[in-house]
Amino acid sequence: MNTTDTHTPSVTRASFSTQVLAASHVQPVLVDFWAAWCGPCKAMNGPLHEIATERAGRLAVVKVDVDAEPELAADLHIRSIPTLVLFRDGRVVDTLVGLRPKADLLSHIDSVLGAASAGVLA
Repeated sequence: MNTTDTHTPSVTRASFSTQVLAASHVQPVLVDFWAAWCGPCKAMNGPLHEIATERAGRLAVVKVDVDAEPELAADLHIRSIPTLVLFRDGRVVDTLVGLRPKADLLSHIDSVLGAASAGVLA
């Protein structure tokens, strides 16, 4: 079941290197690991869609269905959902686990990206 749109496209193991790793050299990419049966994941859909729309061109938001892509989730050590993984320059710069309000997500993302831009994150 694909519940994504053009602002939050689905990523597969086959497209991960292009849609996430390579794309994160152009702009940061936030990957939402989710499942259709997960209530908190569904609650994150609206805020993530809004973030993707508001930050279009500055932050990409993509989704990985852990049921459809279990190997990709395992490769990235995803143990709980929802999990958000932020990539920049082909690397993981942050991971958030659990349901969070939009304002908290934006504050955290801005903090991490600001720190990454300043060279604080290795």
